[in-house]
Amino acid sequence: MALYIGLMSGTSLDGVDGALADFDGTAVHTLAAAYLPFPPALRAELMALQAAGHNEIEREALAANQLAACYARCVADLLAQASLAPSAVHAVAVHGQTIRHRPELGFTRQTNNPALLAELCGIDVIADFRSRDIAAGGQGAPLVPAFHQALFGLAGQARVVANIGGISNISVLHGDGRVTGFDTGPGNVLMDGWINRHQGKEYDADGAWAASGTAIAPLLQAMLAEPFFALPAPKSTGRDLFHLHWLDAHLASFPNAAPADVQATLTQLTAVTLAQAIQRYGAQADAVYVCGGGACNGTLLRMLAAALDGKVNVASTDALGVAPNRVEALAFAWLGYRYTERLAGNLPAVTGAAGERVLGALYPH
Repeated sequence: MALYIGLMSGTSLDGVDGALADFDGTAVHTLAAAYLPFPPALRAELMALQAAGHNEIEREALAANQLAACYARCVADLLAQASLAPSAVHAVAVHGQTIRHRPELGFTRQTNNPALLAELCGIDVIADFRSRDIAAGGQGAPLVPAFHQALFGLAGQARVVANIGGISNISVLHGDGRVTGFDTGPGNVLMDGWINRHQGKEYDADGAWAASGTAIAPLLQAMLAEPFFALPAPKSTGRDLFHLHWLDAHLASFPNAAPADVQATLTQLTAVTLAQAIQRYGAQADAVYVCGGGACNGTLLRMLAAALDGKVNVASTDALGVAPNRVEALAFAWLGYRYTERLAGNLPAVTGAAGERVLGALYPH
């Protein structure tokens, strides 16, 4: 057995998803999965660190220590579920928490303290997966398409895997071994921010609030004019672009918009930008399989199916035997395995890097 733990905390900033997996060279076997929500104070600090602020270097370092402690608790949960000792696991592969993503300036920043995590867990830690791709001229994101191909690819069948976290991205599995993909724009980030502002909730459960409203067509068209959407692939984005200040700038022209109607419009924005990307690059896919938190939003999935004119089947990755909230954590466990085997983890056709690169940095326990 080759046992790896993958830990993912994404742009939704809700908590840590963990997965313990066995890689036998031909398949991925999930042995345990766990989710640990962030303490409110840590979530608030990670949110604040998304923008420049007072004393942010020290604040980031302290938040990284707290984050490592959260990761360690998630690891302990996984080990307890599987009744395993730390020595049974080859490595913990951890994404870290993105607080800046500026590939056009040559850097990305995933805050983390992998050295502390190695101390707390007694397991080797592999971290910092995105920097090597950016150093090679790539976007550093998305990194999951290679794993999507390994897990969901089927010879002769074109499929799209849509990962809807805070930001959305697609992996186009062409059926002939080729894989393309890129970030399409906001996933849950604007929807979550808007409902938090108006109702104090972390997310719109099943899209119920959005379903109670009506999308505002002129507002949707104004947001769709954002230049990012027209950029050719490869491309990636994050909270550096899509945040509530971006939304507020658009809402200035719609002062009387009802909050529920804005939520419906934001849900439509995610659906339409995904659909446009799939229609442009999706290689006439037979189906779209959705993972990430967005897979739990029934309103969003219905809007996505409608935006695709009902011509493509839309389902969650449950239909392929993998729970949608486990896919990204499994992807980083797989990237940890690739690092150990000194195999490339990036796809230049996806990120735009100069070539394949082994991704990650090792912190032995």
